[in-house]
This record gives sequence, C-alpha cells and structure tokens, in this order.
Amino acid sequence: MSSNSFARAAGAKLPATTFSSGYVPSVTKPRKIQRKKRDEIYQGLISLGYTSLCYRHGQLSLCKNGSNSAWDHNLRLIVSFLPLTRLNRASLSLLSVRNLFTGPAPLINMSPSAQNSHFKLLQQFKPDYSPSEFTQYESQRTGMRVVVIDQPGPKVNGYFVLATEIHDDSGAPHTLEHLCFMGSRNYRYKGFLDKLATRVYSSTNAWTATDHTAYTLDTAGWEGFARILPVYLEHVIAPTLTDEGCYTEVHHVDGSGNDAGVVYSEMQGVQNDAAELMDLAARRLTYPPGVGFRYETGGMMEQLRVLSAERIREFHREMYQPKNLCLIITGEVDQANMLDILDKFEETILDVIPSPEAPFKRPWVDSKQAPPLEKSIIQKVEFPEEDESFGEIEIRFIGPDCTDPVQSGALNVSLLYLAGSSAALLENIIVEKEQLASAVYYATEDHPSMEIRFTLTSVETESLEKVEKRFFEILKDAMDKELDMKYLKECIDRQRRTWKFSTESSASSFAEYVISDFLFGKRDGSTMMDVATLKEYEVLENWTEDQWRAFIKKYISDAAHVTILGVPSQKMSETLKKVEEDRATAQKERLGEKGLKELADKLEKAKAENDKPIPQELLEEFAIPGTESIHFMETTTARSGAALKAGRPDNKIQKVIDADKSDSSLFIHFEHIPSSFVQLAVLISADSVPVQLRPLLSIYTEAFFNIPVQRDGQTIDFEQVVVQLERDTVGYSMETARSLGNSEMLRVSFQVELEKYENAIAWLKELSWNSIFDVERLRAINTRLLADVPDSKRSGDDMLAAAHVMVHYANESIVRARSTLVKARYLKRVKRLLADKPEEIVSRMEEIRRSLFQPDNVRVIVIADLEKLKNPVSAWKPFADSLGASADPRPITNRRARLSDAGKNVGGKSYIVPMPTVDSSFAYATGRGLDSYDHPSLPALLVAISYMNAVEGPLWVAVRGTGLAYGTNFSYNIDTGFVNFDVYRSPNAHKAFESSKQIVEDHLSGASPFDPLMLEGAISSIVVNFANEQMTAASAAQGSFIRQVVRNLPSDYKETMLKNVRAITVDQIKGALREIILPMFDPKKANLVVTCATVLEEAIKQGFEASGFTPTVQPLKEFEDDYGLKLDDQDDDDEDSDDEDDESGSEDDDEDEDDSEEDDD
Repeated sequence: MSSNSFARAAGAKLPATTFSSGYVPSVTKPRKIQRKKRDEIYQGLISLGYTSLCYRHGQLSLCKNGSNSAWDHNLRLIVSFLPLTRLNRASLSLLSVRNLFTGPAPLINMSPSAQNSHFKLLQQFKPDYSPSEFTQYESQRTGMRVVVIDQPGPKVNGYFVLATEIHDDSGAPHTLEHLCFMGSRNYRYKGFLDKLATRVYSSTNAWTATDHTAYTLDTAGWEGFARILPVYLEHVIAPTLTDEGCYTEVHHVDGSGNDAGVVYSEMQGVQNDAAELMDLAARRLTYPPGVGFRYETGGMMEQLRVLSAERIREFHREMYQPKNLCLIITGEVDQANMLDILDKFEETILDVIPSPEAPFKRPWVDSKQAPPLEKSIIQKVEFPEEDESFGEIEIRFIGPDCTDPVQSGALNVSLLYLAGSSAALLENIIVEKEQLASAVYYATEDHPSMEIRFTLTSVETESLEKVEKRFFEILKDAMDKELDMKYLKECIDRQRRTWKFSTESSASSFAEYVISDFLFGKRDGSTMMDVATLKEYEVLENWTEDQWRAFIKKYISDAAHVTILGVPSQKMSETLKKVEEDRATAQKERLGEKGLKELADKLEKAKAENDKPIPQELLEEFAIPGTESIHFMETTTARSGAALKAGRPDNKIQKVIDADKSDSSLFIHFEHIPSSFVQLAVLISADSVPVQLRPLLSIYTEAFFNIPVQRDGQTIDFEQVVVQLERDTVGYSMETARSLGNSEMLRVSFQVELEKYENAIAWLKELSWNSIFDVERLRAINTRLLADVPDSKRSGDDMLAAAHVMVHYANESIVRARSTLVKARYLKRVKRLLADKPEEIVSRMEEIRRSLFQPDNVRVIVIADLEKLKNPVSAWKPFADSLGASADPRPITNRRARLSDAGKNVGGKSYIVPMPTVDSSFAYATGRGLDSYDHPSLPALLVAISYMNAVEGPLWVAVRGTGLAYGTNFSYNIDTGFVNFDVYRSPNAHKAFESSKQIVEDHLSGASPFDPLMLEGAISSIVVNFANEQMTAASAAQGSFIRQVVRNLPSDYKETMLKNVRAITVDQIKGALREIILPMFDPKKANLVVTCATVLEEAIKQGFEASGFTPTVQPLKEFEDDYGLKLDDQDDDDEDSDDEDDESGSEDDDEDEDDSEEDDD
C-alpha cells in the first residue's frame, strides 16, 4: 500500500502501485460475428477491391483505389459497429481487416433490451493472450462509463471508481470514502449497506488514493451482485452526508477533551510514521502548488480538525458525478440485466446530480500538469524512532506518458533490468556485494507523466548520503559501458510472461489497468485497446542498445530527481509526544468543564441520530439470492506413484497420466485446469531436520535460489543462476507451506509456461543437490536477514504475532525457529561463526539439505492443462532417481504436536510487551478450540464467528463503532486446535477486550437478542468464504490438493458443511459461544499477549488485573531464543549492546503467516 492510499477497513483491495516486476500496459483484438455474416462481409470486401482499413479526418473507414459511393456508405456503416483498433497507425493491412471480423460480436447482435438502453456500446474485444472479454459502455444520458471484464469463476467483483482531485490537505476525498457508507437518501441508516451486503453474499470496502477513490463490491455470483448494485451506487452518488455523520466519522472532541473520529484516528496513526513523512516531503518537492499530486488526500490532522461538513458536501457535488464515475465489473456478468439495472438507477438520480450537459473539468487531464523537474534536490527528513541506527532513502523521478504503451513498457523493462532481482545491477551491487542496504525496491505510479520511485531500506544512518551518491555512481558507470543486451531482451520476455500470468491468476490486474485508463486515457476508448495485445514488446525487442541507453539516461540515471534521506530521531519521538500532550492539555483547559459537558452531549446526540435502528422490513425487501449463479470452479484430479494409494480416479485426465507410463514411486498429485502455465510445487516435511538446526532454515530457504551451482564440472555463479531462472520461469520461491495448508512444512514452487515444464523439474533437481553453500553468499544473505529485524520489531502488530508464536510453539516448530525473535539473536551468532568458523555453518547447511531431500519427505502437486502438457509423469524421472524410492511419504506434519506446553494446555499465561515505537495497543487471546474438521460443533462455531465478526455486526458496533479499536476479530484454526480473539490498534486494548466480552455475554443472557436477518447474513458470509477459496481455477486446484492430501477430507466436504451450517439453530450458536468463545475471556482458560505503547503499559496492566489476569510485563528481548547456539567469548549482555551495529532487516516472517492463518479455515 502506498503511503498516500487509505483503506476503509482492513483487507481492502489496494490501488495499482507497481512493485518489483510491476504490471505491463498492452494492446487489442476484437470479438466474434457469426461465421456466415463474417464470411459475407469479408468476401464483399475482397470483391470490391478494398485493401486496408484507414483512419482519416477522425473517421475509421475501408479504403481502396477508386470508390463506389453507395458501397462506401454501407461499408462505413458496418465498420462503425466495429471496435476501434490501434488508430495511432495510418492504416492496417488487409490481414488485419480480416482479423477484425474474427473478433468479438458487434452491437448488431446485442439483445433488444441492450439496444434500447441509454448505455451504448463503445467497444468489445478479447486480448489476444487471454480468454477474458472486455466490454465498454457509456451512458448517453449521464456520461457514466462501465467496463465489464468477463471471466469465469464464482466471484463477481466491482470497482466503482471516481477521479478525485483536490488542492489542499483537508482530507475531503478520504472522508467521503467513509461517509458514503453512513446512508443514502432512500436508505438513511448507517450500516444498512453492509448488512444488506452480508445477505446477498457480498462484502464492501473502499480506498482513497491521491488521484481516485474506489468503492469495491465483492460478491459470490451475479444474482447477489445485481441486487445490491443500485443500492450501493445510490450510497455513492446520493449519500446523506449529515452533520452528525461528519461529526462522529471525521473529527470531534469527546467529553474528555480528546480529539477523535474514525478518519482522524486513522490519520493520527500514520501521519508521523517514516513512510508517510518521507512520502509527503517527496511530493512537496516533486510537484508545485496547484498540482493535485502534491497534497495529502488522507487529510492532515491539523486540517481535519477544522474541516466542515459543508466543505465535504461541496467536494462531493464537484467530483461525485456520473460522468466522473467508471464501474469496472469482473466475473460472470449478465450484461443485459446489468444495463437494465443501471438504466433504472439513472432514472432515480437525475434530480440530485448536476446537469449532465453542464461543463465539467476532467480531473487530472484538464488540470494544471506537473512541469519537469528542473534540478535534483536532496532533503533530510526526520522520523520518530528510538533506534537511530538505520534510516531509509527514497528517490523519485518523473517518467514518460502513462498512456504510451511502448514508453511505459520500456520503463517496466528498464526497472526490471536495473533492480528486478538479486542479479540486477542495483540490487546486486548495493545489496548483495557491498551490503549498503537490505533491499532496493522500485515502484511506478500512473500519473499523466509516470512517477518512478526507488526505495533503499535499512541503510546505516551515518551512510545515507554516501549510499545515495553510490546509487547514482553505479547507474552512470553502467550507462558508460556496454549494456547487457541479452539480459535486457530476457527482461522483455520475463515482463511479458509475468503480465500474462498475472491476468490469468487474478482479476485485479486487468481492473487496475482499466482504472488507470479511466483516469488518464482517452475517452474514445482507443487507449484501453492497448491492453488487447502485447505488441509494444515486439517493438522493444527491436530497440538498439543506443535507444535503451538514451531511455534510461533520460528518465533515470541522468534525470533530475528528488531524494529523501529518512533519518531516525529519538528526540523527534519525544518532541511529538510532548507537543501533542501540551496541545490536548491546552484544549481541555480552554474548553473547561462546561465546554466538555456540551461536547459530550453533542457527541451523544450525534451518535443517537447516526445509530437509529434499521427497520427490519427494509432489509426483508431484499431476499437472499439463490446459489445458482455462483459457479464454483471445477478441477479434475489425477494421481501417480504413491499418490495412487488414495485411489485411482476414473476420469479422462487419469487416463492421460496413466498413458505416460512410469514405475516411479514419487508421490505426484495432478490437478487439471485450463491454463497456459504450469504451477508445480514440492511439499517437503522438515521433521528430519535436527531441532537445533531449524533456525538455519531462514538462511537455507533464502539461499535456495541465490547461491552458485555445480554443473558439468563447472561452477555457475549465483548471478547466472538467477538470470537463467528468470529466463525459464514466471516465478519461483521456497518458503513455508502455509499456502498448501501447513506452515510446519516447506514448499518449493515454480510457475512456468507449458513448454518449460521439464526445465522447472531440472532446476528443482539441480538446486536440491548441486548448489554450493558459498561462504560469501551465506554472509550476504545472513546480513540481509539481520538487516530487516529492527524494522519488524517496530511494528506492534508484527511483534504481537511474534510473541504469540514464542509462547505457544515448541522449539521443534519451524514457524518458531524462523521467527523474528529467534533471528534477532541466533543470526547474530551465525554472523560470528561465518566470520570465524565458516566451515561449521557450511556443514550444517549440508546436513539440512540431506535431511530435507529424502524420498519419504516429498509430495508433488502439478496444476496445468494436462491435455496439453507433455510427459506429465516421465519428466520427473531424473528428479525421482536422485531422490530415491520410498514406499510411503511421511505423514503430513501434525501442527498440534509442534505446540509448547503453554500451547497444548491453554490458560493462565498473560504477557504485556511495552514498545516505544507504537502509539496504540494490540491484543491476542488464545483459547482451546476444535481439533477436527468433522467435529459436530464446527458448523455452529462457523456461524457464531461469522455473526459476531460481521461488518456493522455486534463486535463492530460495540468496539469499532465506539472508538475502542480499529478492529476486533474472532478466528479459529483446526490444525492447531486454537480459537483466537484479536484487538487491532486500540487506544486501550483492555477496554476493547472487556466490551467484546460483554457483547458475548449479552447474547448468551438474552440481553442482546439474535437478529434473524443478521443470522441469514452470517450464513451468506460463509458461502462467500468458500467462494473466496476458489476465485480462480488455480486456487480451486490448490484447494483440492489441500482438501484431499493435506487434510484428508472427502470431495463433498464443503457441500456437506454448507448444508450443516444452514441447519444451525440459535441454541447451537449459543452453545458455541458459551463453550468455545467465552472461555477466551477467562484468565484460567485462555492465554493473552498484548503489545502496547510504553505510556499505556500501566493502565492496560491494571485493567487486565482487574479482570482476573496476572500479566507479566516482558520486553521483546526476553522472548528471544538462541536455540542453544552459544559462542565461548560472547555472552548475552555483549550481544545486546551490539544490536544497533549488527541488525538490519528480515524477510517472510512466519509468525505473521501463522498468526494470520488462525482464521483461514
């Protein structure tokens, strides 16, 4: 998430910011006419001698030598129904004309209802590399635009996007993202939209970026989407925007004299963090006054305190017009039904919107444009931090036109070439060789002129200026030498492959492209057509070395830029706290007792107005949809080797697998899906790795793809390994197997094109047995992992998860062994050993290798179009021969066996962890849950948790609605047998904890009766959760593997569970609350971990003591563990004093994975 984007709720889909390999703009091919009609038209063209399709004087027409005016008229009429192709060319060949008629069906074939709609078809096409179909409409009545991206699957996703531009820091755009959910003119009740969403298999969210505001609708099936669509759009176009809503949601002063409000509290939490301070400083220097990218659209606290409701309403009138709105809908969409709904919706808003004929200044496009940077600027920016050892560097440039596919494609390739991997220029020198930073990240932002960003993390504070200078020295030196044209062309191929894969594996890639086109592209649809082919890469393949050098010099190496040196400051941390305390004290004194009483009364009146109960009959008008329109993804399973012990499936894909005869015992599970790619993964048991070596798995997994290999008697250095891997793959990784359902195991994965299947297997074999544990590479990797530790230790939420893992997991757990709080101590000692006795570490790495790659440790999953995949089984023979034969794989690792005594016998443990780097508090309670996927209480628990967690449900209203926390959540995990309750970002976690406990007790006592409509919504949410697990064919295939292999569940498990869920009674829900949920609030039956600001420590401790807990105040350092790795000449005290010198940063912390995993079953 870019620091200047703000989401309404956790989990919001975020705007398109390009990290690492980024996303690629592209180009188009149209859609199908009936074959007879196509042939008639084509033969007519030939017989009349037409030879090309020309673009002249703003018109698209067919051209030939000579003319027949009657036929010209008719053919121009036919052509007028065709989607525009790339009109930046003077003409297209006859072959292109023919291709036009093999594309999508024109308006001629639309249904009568569509033809009568006010929404007219602008274009329809399928990209030539994707089965997704794009259809673009524009309302002739209001100017509203709609883009449908038709894709198969159970989910329909909507992005309702408004271009929003403002030239101040008031935060008005951000406030609307919240206020539109407070009610609309026909549904004037806070929470109505979200309660309706839960009934119709949907969830809502929103985000505010600098250049747009997006409202999202995520639904299982078209029917539910269609029911809520007009209600949601009314909330966007005609919200209530009452004074009371603005008062509680944006900013107010409460009866204690403290500033509050949802938006205000959100910005208070980020305004003074390092990323936000550096981002704002960079924008102020990059863009002059009057250019919207200069401003903080989230709102500065100082301006939020004086922002009026009328100013918000004024901004809404200005920006929230249908002509400034684009609806992007992905999934299986009934377009005739959609147009009918939108036509009826428009009828209801004509009296509240500005006249569609009134002049409208298009944000960003008709606005003052950012001038080029005239000179380079370097500025230091302090950020509050207790540890002053490490800072950050951010460097920004202004790039090419974002709507030019060749220029933006060249930029993506250039960035990949410069910093896309550990073998790329900047990353290789700055991170791997000279170890000046823990990482070099890059990103692009689509503006009329693209913004380019480089971020260097964990740079020693005293070296910030030197490292910034070195950054440009490396770039300039590279531009003075020959470019590696072979690698550049491989980057082109890689970028193209990555974009294709991203569009197949997620609907969001195309949606993000359309958002950018809506904001900055041409209204005639011609720039959107750029997504339909990838021809820009054909152009780039013909670029000369001089062209590439000139491009990189123009936009990066020789370009004027803005550099921000982020400097940590303990003094600033203290000053900010004092300034805020003094301001709050002065405010209380100024208001006095009478003023505070008046404010308290005003707040209560506003809450009473906002929280008027929603009439049941209003929600009852919306019946729960059927599930017929939810089309779950189907995959086909096949097996070979030891996997056949689960049975031989009776299907045609199994016959394909059987035909590729192999006598190997290697366990291979196949899932057949329509795809242009192969996704293969190896699930590896770590049970045989000695416990004392398991912390080294952090280094081993990081090194797996990043060290030299021995090949044919020669050593291939790690840079060549990475380059060759990039050439052969779309992606690759080694990490814990959380995504395959068990974070106590390991996973090696590859994503490749179909023809590279055997290459991926060859790589797996080579990296498993032929890699060289080069000492210099191990030192570099260890240093980089250490470099991320301080940054992880600044996060209250991350350290809550880390402390939870250290308490509840045993030493045998690889989740624990890879935790930040193990790395902090263990890897520092590894650093010493690598310096003094490197052979010891090399020997231990070899032992890990031998322990992992044993025949009974390995299971393979292959997801692909198996009818097109060559040698699906026999391709594994070289790997299987090296691995050796095994009768049976080890059992799937039992996660409960990896728990500590505190994890196995929950109750009586509680810890408070004070942290000077946070300004709020976080809590995590753990109780004993269920231990089986077929436990009879599981359906009731599912409904109970869904009911309590609902947006605008009991927890939301009691905790978030009263400002006690930004979020709370109940979750469960069958594999660990835990049930959990967490409090996220609270001014006092104990108050949020007690309020949540009271809500549960009130539902058990009857003081808060169960709402029948909300119960229906809770069941609908469970349906949505099942749909979320198979949003794409690949995710459905992965889910099939988890269900069959990892969890050993029957194929109809979900259907059976849904049937059981629908039959649950209120008494059964109460039973789950009483027996499973409520004990989490009992000190004798639950464990508790809290992280909090140091100033909150005493109040939170006293609060929990009053609730019967006996919390131990324990600093992070006391949770650290060295797994018995001792050095003779170094004791713990010495090491502690070295922290600032030795630590720098950490990747893929599994305590976060495990913690977030608690709720994903």
